[in-house]
Amino acid sequence: MKNNALRLNQKIAIVTGGGSGFGEAIAKRFAEEGAKLIVNDVNVTAGERVASEIATAGGTARFVKADVSRDADVARLIQSAQDTYGRLDIIVNNAGFTHRNKPLLEVTEEEFERIYAVNVKSLFLTAKHAVPVFRKQGGGCFITIASSGGVRPRPGLTWYNGSKGAAIITSKSMAVELGPDKIRVNCINPVIGETGLTSEFMGMPDTPENRVKFIAGIPLGRFSKPGDIANAALFLASDEAQFITGACLEVDGGRCV
Repeated sequence: MKNNALRLNQKIAIVTGGGSGFGEAIAKRFAEEGAKLIVNDVNVTAGERVASEIATAGGTARFVKADVSRDADVARLIQSAQDTYGRLDIIVNNAGFTHRNKPLLEVTEEEFERIYAVNVKSLFLTAKHAVPVFRKQGGGCFITIASSGGVRPRPGLTWYNGSKGAAIITSKSMAVELGPDKIRVNCINPVIGETGLTSEFMGMPDTPENRVKFIAGIPLGRFSKPGDIANAALFLASDEAQFITGACLEVDGGRCV
C-alpha cells in the first residue's frame, strides 16, 4: 500500500489512556494508518509497552506519562507532541475513571472527584492547551470517548454516567464554538466493553455467567471490543469525516435504541 493511501498519513495524534483497553487499540490502529503517536498514560509500564509494540510493528510512537487531570501535566503532554513531531493534529480524550457499579450513596466523595477530574476536567485542560496550537495551524480534531451511559443511563453507575453526559454536551458545545477555527470535536459512545474496567462497570466478577444479564440488553449480542472503538475513532479522525463535528457515534450494538 502506498503511503498516500493511509488514512492518517503523517498525522500527529495524542491518545490519552493509551496503555490499555480502548486507548491501546486506538493508538495501534492510528499507527497502522500512518499516524505518529504520543501514547499517554499514568501507568508507565503499560504505556511504554504500547509505544514499543507500535515501533516494533513499524510505526512511530513515544510514551509520555501525564495525569490528564493536572494542568502542568497536560501542558507538558501537548508540548511533547510539538517538540517530538513539530505539530499536533488529533487528540483522543480516552483516559477515563469509574466508580464500581453500586448504589449512588455508597460512592465516596474522593471517587466522585476523581471521576469528574479524569472524565470532564481533562477536556477543559486539553482544550486549554491544544486549541491555541490548532488555531495556529489552521485546524485540528478532538475525539472524546464518552459512554452509552451518558445517553441511556442505568442504575449503579450514576456519578460515572453523569460525568459522561457532561463530556458529551461539553464536546458538542466545543464543536459549535470551535467550528469557525476548523477544529472538529466528536464523541464515541461505547457500550460496556472488554477492558480492564469491565468488572467495575458490572459491579461483580467478569464471568461468562455474569455477562449474560448485560449482553441481554445489547441487540447485537456482545460487549464492545477495543477494535470496534478504534475503527470508529479512525473514521472520525480521518479526512473522510472532515464535515462531521458535534456528532456522537454510538458504538453500542444497538444498546441506546
